Amino acid sequence: MNKDRDITGLPYPERREALYEPLRKEGIFTWDCMYEEEYALAGLYTLDRDVLHEMRIAAEALGRVFAKTVNIVSQADEGLLTGLGIPTAAFDAVRLQHIDSMPSPTVIGRFDFALNNGQIKMLEFNSDTPTGIVEAFHVNGAVCQAYGAEDPNAGCSGMLYEAFQAAIKAYGSAQYPLDHIFFSALDWHEEDAGTTKYLLAQSGLPASFVPLSQLRVMDECMWVSDDSDHMTPVDVLYRLHALEKLAEDKDVDGYPTGEHVLRLIAEKKLAVINPPSGFTAQTKALQALIWNLHESGQFYTDEEHEIIAAHMLPTYLENRFSDTSISYVIKPIYGREGSGVRIVDAAGSVLDENGEDEYLDQPMVYQQYIELPPVRVETLKGTTNGRLLWGCFLIAGKPSAVIARVGGHITNNISYYLPAGLNKGGAKA
Repeated sequence: MNKDRDITGLPYPERREALYEPLRKEGIFTWDCMYEEEYALAGLYTLDRDVLHEMRIAAEALGRVFAKTVNIVSQADEGLLTGLGIPTAAFDAVRLQHIDSMPSPTVIGRFDFALNNGQIKMLEFNSDTPTGIVEAFHVNGAVCQAYGAEDPNAGCSGMLYEAFQAAIKAYGSAQYPLDHIFFSALDWHEEDAGTTKYLLAQSGLPASFVPLSQLRVMDECMWVSDDSDHMTPVDVLYRLHALEKLAEDKDVDGYPTGEHVLRLIAEKKLAVINPPSGFTAQTKALQALIWNLHESGQFYTDEEHEIIAAHMLPTYLENRFSDTSISYVIKPIYGREGSGVRIVDAAGSVLDENGEDEYLDQPMVYQQYIELPPVRVETLKGTTNGRLLWGCFLIAGKPSAVIARVGGHITNNISYYLPAGLNKGGAKA
């Protein structure tokens, strides 16, 4: 990025190209446009320092609540696991106790927050296979540098290295073999492959990237098969492939390869990052369990009850809002990118819905609706109004980089990424 070039006075298309063309050439961030639409915006949102601080406090505190809950759920009977939407094939894997010294149920997670009227409310916890990582940990700093702004995420990329090193150390202490480490994703998916390769570079591990299509399971091992059919065992796998999808994976002959992989994980013959506990934390049904325990005054300390009340929304596995004056959201428990989400008002009318049906066969949760704040942004199509959603990453239990997305009332996979810089002035409420 040319530090000496002032881009602020350029027309939007030229300014955008000045920002993202160097990043494309760098090869780390090549999906500033996705689905033939603009994804990464060229504006810079001004974030107040106290808001950043409060988001990170909320993320760390919620991380402790989720860690405590996941630890108990890992000991639960089949009835509770089924109620949480955990596939039967994954039961034994998620029952693995936290690996000794693993600091959190997930190595890399992201809380999604609605910031409105001074409140920071969690909408969901992306703790299994979060994305937006390259944008938050790398792109945001480059954009801030081009604008001469202070990056709220400065120094956060080092946390990725520390987290991967700690995870590998924890697996080693638990007597897992560590000789062959691989990072894997769909190689044809530009964002997934790019995110995985970025994490590989940040991890500092002696590892290689392999496409998911080159992974094999045979007998008591996972293998990588190269073009000459040479097979290398996999000891540790970073996977940008959701465990609920893995549970359903079958090969071309119908063999349940995903169930086989989950058995290897359960039998401690394969170490995975994120660990299975990250998958347990991902289900939105866990939010319903946490809220139920909170409402009944059970399980949590007084401080933890305060955290839940301050930062979580009433969430249930059945509709408790239909006879109230409260608007609510219906969400699939493992849905992503807003797919299958509906917003319903107190009269029962649908205010907004995603319209996609990918996750409609899943159990649903019912969550009190909170409106995302409005924001006006410049795009290649002109200035437009949107709604602002914040993500705050939780890296090995510690709060880290933040990311802003701009979409509608429901944030989906074509919502914009909006870089953010810190307010140069004092903190404001």
